[in-house]
Amino acid sequence: MTSQPTPADSTYDVVLVGGGIMSATLGVMLKQLEPNLSIALFGRLDDVALESSNGWNNAGTGHSALCELNYTPMGAGGEVDISKAVNVNEAFQVSRQFWSYLAESGLIASPRDFLNPIAHMSFVWGAENVDFLQRRYNALKDHPLFAGMSYSTDTAQLSQWMPLVMDGRAGGTPLAATHHPAGTDVNFGALTHRLVDILSGGPGFDLNLGHEVTGLRQSGSGWTVSVRGMHDGTSRDVAARFVFVGAGGGALPLLQKSGIPEARGIGGFPVSGQFLRCTNPEIIARHHAKVYGKASVGAPPMSVPHLDTRVIDGQEGLLFGPYAGFSTKFLKQGSWLDLPRSIRMDNIGAMMAVARDNMPLTKYLIQQVMQSNEDRMKALRDFVPGARSSDWELITAGQRVQVIKKDAAKGGVLQFGTEVVTGANGTIAGLLGASPGASTAAPIMLSVIQRCFADRLPQWEERLRKMIPSYGRRLSDDAALCARTRDWTRQTLQLDG
Repeated sequence: MTSQPTPADSTYDVVLVGGGIMSATLGVMLKQLEPNLSIALFGRLDDVALESSNGWNNAGTGHSALCELNYTPMGAGGEVDISKAVNVNEAFQVSRQFWSYLAESGLIASPRDFLNPIAHMSFVWGAENVDFLQRRYNALKDHPLFAGMSYSTDTAQLSQWMPLVMDGRAGGTPLAATHHPAGTDVNFGALTHRLVDILSGGPGFDLNLGHEVTGLRQSGSGWTVSVRGMHDGTSRDVAARFVFVGAGGGALPLLQKSGIPEARGIGGFPVSGQFLRCTNPEIIARHHAKVYGKASVGAPPMSVPHLDTRVIDGQEGLLFGPYAGFSTKFLKQGSWLDLPRSIRMDNIGAMMAVARDNMPLTKYLIQQVMQSNEDRMKALRDFVPGARSSDWELITAGQRVQVIKKDAAKGGVLQFGTEVVTGANGTIAGLLGASPGASTAAPIMLSVIQRCFADRLPQWEERLRKMIPSYGRRLSDDAALCARTRDWTRQTLQLDG
């Protein structure tokens, strides 16, 4: 991908910081709404999508809560709360609609370059977990967004759905699984490239790779963005009327440098991750699903174990994990000083409170870091009983930074999710947090537009409805609209087998 250098005296309507799925999504959305906007994207690496958006740096699950058990907690009375699952699925449907619009408009030629149909499954063992999964299925099966889900405890059916998981499994333990054929595998790296190609193919867009944004300062009604060339070390300033900081884990330090009050008191807790990747084509060919289990006691939600079919550059692969770890880096290609440099007087109290109140998480991370390869293989064999070490290799995933916020009662809380931070005057926004982030990039960026471009929404409303037909409505409230939308996106995104 060719980087277009920016003149030192450039002024832009929009500056995007970071070369991942979030910046690319916002850029394309804004260009579709107002083609005359001038936009520049600055990425510190030599290509886009090399951090968390990269295909091998995440599991590629199109997070729609079809299989993720942590989105459906069970209460003390045995009732399953599906509200978060509904919201996550609803958000993913917005992303699907946006991608469908791009495909239908001819802006994306082949959706299969980044999106492939892969069944989503939940798999549990033990009587208590089987009871939970039955309750979860009963709570979801009649909801319009989850129509088509199946449940079974029959070993023959389970063997048909996931032969690799059932092969060689000892009897005597209750087993259950749910299966949804409408799940997807998403290569967010390939999607990011397609989106940046859309931007690069039109006027008014400058792509600046190998350029690190080192500072943000308010200047009149906009911002002065300080940029340093990663290869030649030269520095320059550009002006922006609006800045979006979508730099993954690198977003927090930049928001802190911006000086906006909304970023005060926020801290970050970095969590690294690893996967086991299968190297044996025969084993890869025997599994065609994303199979999610239940998280261990004390494990963070992002560490739910899962066995995933991946489709990267047209080739199927197989991942298991994640195995959590700890690093003080905020980016995979970041600095070991990222965490200590982020500690400020306004957030140290919240960070210390989180450290105090999350000892089970700390213990879990220590155990994960200390794992041997045999420990990791033991966890894999819960899903693949006959797994051999020689067929799997360890890879490092992208770095995640969870949000720490002040809390009046506890002093500080650790949040697992994504959060948009916007300045009071709407001229700057940034995204913090992790999963289900990439899957919900379109609705998250839509919220940025609603917050920061509120004065233009009336004139953009017709285009927004064209981009996202359900705009202003909820599919979960209208079964007929939900069915029509699902059929349209399935056909447009070439997901019919």
